[in-house]
Amino acid sequence: MKRLLLATLAVCLLVGAMALSGGQNAPVAPNGLVVDSAERNPWTHLRLNNSPDTFHFAVVSDRTGGHRARVFSQAVEQINLMQPSFVLSVGDLIEGYTKDRTKLAEEWKEFQTYTHKLQMPFFYVSGNHDTANEIQTKEYDSRFGKRYYHFLYRDVLILVLCSDDPYEGKEGPRVSKEQIEWAEKTLKENQNVRWTFVALHKPMWVFKNVDTGGWLDMEKLLAGRNYTVFAGHVHRYQKFVRQGMNYYQLATTGGGSKMRGVEYGEFDHIVWVTMNKDGPVLANILLDGIYSESMKQPISAEEGQPIYNRKPTYPARGTVLMDGAPVAGARVTLHLVEQEGKKFTSAADAIAAGDGTFTLSTYRANDGATTGEFAVTVVLREPYFEPSGKLGPNRLPEKYADPKKTDLRVKITNEPNELTLRLQQ
Repeated sequence: MKRLLLATLAVCLLVGAMALSGGQNAPVAPNGLVVDSAERNPWTHLRLNNSPDTFHFAVVSDRTGGHRARVFSQAVEQINLMQPSFVLSVGDLIEGYTKDRTKLAEEWKEFQTYTHKLQMPFFYVSGNHDTANEIQTKEYDSRFGKRYYHFLYRDVLILVLCSDDPYEGKEGPRVSKEQIEWAEKTLKENQNVRWTFVALHKPMWVFKNVDTGGWLDMEKLLAGRNYTVFAGHVHRYQKFVRQGMNYYQLATTGGGSKMRGVEYGEFDHIVWVTMNKDGPVLANILLDGIYSESMKQPISAEEGQPIYNRKPTYPARGTVLMDGAPVAGARVTLHLVEQEGKKFTSAADAIAAGDGTFTLSTYRANDGATTGEFAVTVVLREPYFEPSGKLGPNRLPEKYADPKKTDLRVKITNEPNELTLRLQQ
């Protein structure tokens, strides 16, 4: 309140001084602004948005899992246009999933040629593609020293966690006891910061082992402070709210994606974070909206990751009806029936439009489905995720949510496929 009164007094003194001066030798305001002010002025106010507490940083998301050519490298050039203070990642930076040290060295060398072009610091976060086995973990540690760490900037704490500690296990993501103890010590030493940002790869709160993976212990340490969490891994954008704080599961910055757009949460983006005195302000900036003054996108030599042995897809679209009425917003998923009905592998999927129509996608947007016999699940969750991360309530009969129970079956052929899914109560 005292600061506000002083700022108001300063502006009043400035306007008064300018009026007395008649526009000659206009004084400089405390914020550096020089302007000739009169009784009426073509501006709203003179409180510039340039507080010393304000700064900007960018967050990039997954680059791998079948990365696409000339996306991440383009993002680097675009971030240089934006000029943030620093860049934070959420992991999955190389394709990985290999024990070949030569191949790992080549992948890291390629990735670092891009980050070295950034004009500001880049902070690494380890993902499952980066530390998928013991050899990869040792390689990561030898290059970057540690998989969890923190730093401070302008009274803001950035806490970087490792969600596969030490590396990926079958039971799901986890943080070790040692990491939790380190986080407890770090947070105690930085109790009075104005905000805390947490970056990790996997959104641990949506996994089945959330009760045993250590995330709830981490949340207990974070409880009571102002904080924001960034994660990736799923390649689909989603916002959650836990403990009254915002958690963001980011889409991609070049990683494998069907790229069906905002409705599906599938797009390439950076998150632009403005930290001000009241807290962070976030803007999702899609890469196809950032241009230089030449209005030309940068073109790089970054090659994509070829994915082999993909089965051909064929056009497949249809309509989903419930007791004869279209089901807008229904999520339709085809599950390949294998091992004589004992195994079901999810394949193509879609979200129904307002009239119940849908177009299936398997590898990329609207490419259809592969041939075969499929069990079909249809759900209508509103919301699809509750703010906490749990699946929302399903408005359709539950039998249609389980590939083992649903009586919906379709056969996809190598010709255009028109499907009608008729659901009943």
